[in-house]
Amino acid sequence: MKPPFRMLIADDHAHAREGIREIVTSDPDFEIVGEAKNGLEALELTEQLMPDLILMDINMPEMNGLEATRLIKQRYPYVKIVIITVSDDIADLFEALKKGAQGYLLKNLDPSAWIDYLKAVAFDETPMSRELAVKLLHEFAGRERTEPKTSPLSPREHEILEWVAAGHTNREIAEGLNIAENTVKNHLKNILQKLHLENRVQLTSYAYKQGWIQGTKGRDSR
Repeated sequence: MKPPFRMLIADDHAHAREGIREIVTSDPDFEIVGEAKNGLEALELTEQLMPDLILMDINMPEMNGLEATRLIKQRYPYVKIVIITVSDDIADLFEALKKGAQGYLLKNLDPSAWIDYLKAVAFDETPMSRELAVKLLHEFAGRERTEPKTSPLSPREHEILEWVAAGHTNREIAEGLNIAENTVKNHLKNILQKLHLENRVQLTSYAYKQGWIQGTKGRDSR
């Protein structure tokens, strides 16, 4: 039996921390090892407790969640960080992901969705939501197109990249391409390593900027 994932909560509201604690501790795969009231405390507690995963609010005093995320990922790159927020402002989410966060959760989501998502993050299987895939597409669709930059990716890796950009999970990609799910995981790991990126959102955004993706080929319209 695997030990539970050690989790740190960072939120300046006591009621919010209590609610998050209730959701997370309902599943034996997670253990709360500490709570921070601001980004500075989150940074200090990360050094003391070395958690596996941090749930990070954006707007906090002393140091906000975005700056705390940047510093934590700089010093402890193995720590996974999920942004928790009441807003789906795409600018905030992009900024958090640029600073190294693995994903985000809206506070008004159903508790069962939280658990499923956090397990996906913990096991490195986090899909990018269809909604975010569409927002990314719209973000770059209106920009003036440039000549595509030379890509270091293989044809198969480009194929997987297009599916990722459409917001599909590893399982859906495997089924669509008729390959094993572990093969998809390995391809995705290789793609991220080649491009020195950390997650699917960074990958998709980078691919649009490089001109490697012009659309999602309708795969997300099923």
